[in-house]
Amino acid sequence: MKNVFVEGIQGMGKSTLINYIYEKMPEYRICREGDYSPVDLAWCTWMTKEEYESVLLHYEAIKEEIIKNTTKENDHYIISYTKIITNISNFHKDLEKYEIYNGRKSFEEMKEIILTRYNNFREMGYLLECAFFQNIIEDLILFHLLNDDEIVDFYRELYQCVDRQQFVLLYLYSDNVKENIDIIRKERSDNMGNELWYNMMLEYFIHSPYGEKHRCSNFEDMIAHFKHRQQLELRIINEVIGDNAIILPAKQWKKSL
Repeated sequence: MKNVFVEGIQGMGKSTLINYIYEKMPEYRICREGDYSPVDLAWCTWMTKEEYESVLLHYEAIKEEIIKNTTKENDHYIISYTKIITNISNFHKDLEKYEIYNGRKSFEEMKEIILTRYNNFREMGYLLECAFFQNIIEDLILFHLLNDDEIVDFYRELYQCVDRQQFVLLYLYSDNVKENIDIIRKERSDNMGNELWYNMMLEYFIHSPYGEKHRCSNFEDMIAHFKHRQQLELRIINEVIGDNAIILPAKQWKKSL
């Protein structure tokens, strides 16, 4: 069983594809965003022992829940903190600061963490969502302001860490990026029609160092970013990953599998 990485920009149907694969092959172990993953740290902490013990002390009322959602890797503690349901004020906001993305680590620190974890990953049978492109590449573009060539070079290094015999990347692609984003704007609204995901995503984008540098302010700017990201990811597939990637048409991938 190979490790299957499912990628594509927002709105391409990654979760639906993962559910389909898992339904056919339930022996796979799924890692979605926010789950503990051996390679990705989206919505998870990366903490020293001292930081971890401080959090346990500060949030003693939910200490057992924190421990239950913690994985120790060598000298670091990974809390899947968004899995913890609590009414404690600012708990999730507080733990968010221990993530490695959104510019919370320098580029060199983040790179070392990612490459080390990929180097150490030699298991099989994982089904991973957004673990190779999305969370990493958004950070490289939006917070570390790397240009395309620098990002391709980063992925050359990262791919050297991968066990290529056990790696396959399924990439969902669409020529209709704007149309797909329009769909998920509506799908990810509350019962009152408030576009929760879109408003959060737009704020995240325009207030990032990239958004501020390029004076981004609206939906069209965000669509331009997603189109650029998709082109860049396809370039990485072409120049770095090659035959270990399969490009699938978003929303119509069943015809290709």
